[in-house]
Amino acid sequence: MSKKSIMKISDDAPITQADITSGQLVLRKRGTDGAVLPGKRRINIFLDSVTLEYFKTKAGGRGYQTLINETLKQAMQAENLETIVRKTIREEMRKTA
Repeated sequence: MSKKSIMKISDDAPITQADITSGQLVLRKRGTDGAVLPGKRRINIFLDSVTLEYFKTKAGGRGYQTLINETLKQAMQAENLETIVRKTIREEMRKTA
């Protein structure tokens, strides 16, 4: 479901409400350097009811998918951090042995 913008709007032309309501304008998030950040992809995922209700309650009913996404990102970072710490400890133990 990745639609590409077919509108040609110059950089200095103002964006009008008609551009937005037509549904043809695609706004993309940009980083601090101006580069387009990668977008999200639509997927189907099965979650148990308890998990889904937890995130819906925590997010207040709206934005729960973003909350799930952020939680998954944190889990990936934690896993990476754990690997780095384990590797560092092993290297230090080899130095002292």
